[in-house]
Amino acid sequence: MTQRGQLVIDQHIDKSAYSGFVESSLDSVLSELLEGDLDFAQDSDNTGIHNLHAFPAKYPPALPRLFIQHLTQPGEVVLDPMVGSGTTLLEATRMERYGIGSDIDPLALLLSQVKTDPPDPARAFQSGLNVCNRAYFALERDRSAVCREIQNRFDDRTRRFLDYWFTQETQQELMALLLQIEAEPSPAVRQFLRLCFSGIIVTKSGGVSLATDLAHTRPHKVAGKVPRSAIEEFARRLRKNVASIEQAGRCAGRAAVLCADARSLPLRDNSVHLIVTSPPYAANAIDYMRAHKFSLVWFGYPVDALSLRRKEYVGHEVLQYGNGISLPKPVQQVVDMVGKLDARKAKVLEGYYQDMTQVMREAYRVLQPGRCAVFVVASSRLKGVDTRADFCLGEVAQAVGFRVAGVGTRRIHRDRRMMPASRHAGNGSTIEQRMHQEYVIGLVK
Repeated sequence: MTQRGQLVIDQHIDKSAYSGFVESSLDSVLSELLEGDLDFAQDSDNTGIHNLHAFPAKYPPALPRLFIQHLTQPGEVVLDPMVGSGTTLLEATRMERYGIGSDIDPLALLLSQVKTDPPDPARAFQSGLNVCNRAYFALERDRSAVCREIQNRFDDRTRRFLDYWFTQETQQELMALLLQIEAEPSPAVRQFLRLCFSGIIVTKSGGVSLATDLAHTRPHKVAGKVPRSAIEEFARRLRKNVASIEQAGRCAGRAAVLCADARSLPLRDNSVHLIVTSPPYAANAIDYMRAHKFSLVWFGYPVDALSLRRKEYVGHEVLQYGNGISLPKPVQQVVDMVGKLDARKAKVLEGYYQDMTQVMREAYRVLQPGRCAVFVVASSRLKGVDTRADFCLGEVAQAVGFRVAGVGTRRIHRDRRMMPASRHAGNGSTIEQRMHQEYVIGLVK
């Protein structure tokens, strides 16, 4: 992983492309944008290449596109320090910007890499068909060799995980596919095929495991579920994803995807022109790793290693004592209100806002003076107390030096921004209560 301060990006910027750009006007432009319609109810562009793989809580592409279009010029650098599914990154490259995205979730990194640097569609399709054919042949010729690979490749705990969630037949088909994918010589095609492979496991519905609700990050084992053929599902996903990248074409801009923590970015001071990002929900309301591990274990990540990685995520529920970050008084008051009802949950909330203080500090450090940062957040309810994410993160941002230009509100369209609760859930559902709208916080350095 690139170390902090080591990544040089200035040489990628064509300064003549934005000469005469009046940065002093950005504050008022940002304020106007935040007062506009941020719902994007008519936007239907969260399909195609933006839908290569299920990912919860994706915001619509029109949202980052709006801010990129009005707050930057071609050739400038757009950063998403918690890149997730890569929506901001892809929109930046589509608009001839230089996009940088960072994350520590392996599946987020894979998805963002494929979206911003897809392979040639014809080559990917032919390679995928060959994978299917060779997988069928391997199972017919020597199924025992595939079974031995399953036994040898995984440690005991990971094998128990696989045996609980996947039938033996499915495991054999998945391993047969994976062995052929690993033999693909082209890195770009191989990454694309890995994403297709993951997409048949982490799905909105169906899928090849014995779980349901994987795409919502709340997996449950379904008694009596008959999983679909992994090879047939891979072929279907291949056709769909190839059509998506073929329709998207090549992007005019460039992108870099970094395995890096938003709390310690490998970027130089004052090197970024715009930040657009969506941090995790407080109190681990969406547990990405809980679902992502279903496909990541097949890529060589032991279950125990993924559990350790999960503890590194921003706002994780593992209590982090003594990190020495003092919160602004109004933020601490919200934490204390939760503490009167549940001391542990208050500690988790405090840890989240401490993590986000570090994220804000890094965002402030790498952003150029006079430029803007946009944070899309949603509030949570802990023991009935509103965590007031928009207000608290605004206070945190001001404490590290930002100026709050405004806070916009947007309704969450549940059918488009996948959430870990059914829209048919009762009004008493705490998840339903805390995820009906988002706040768009506009900041200026």
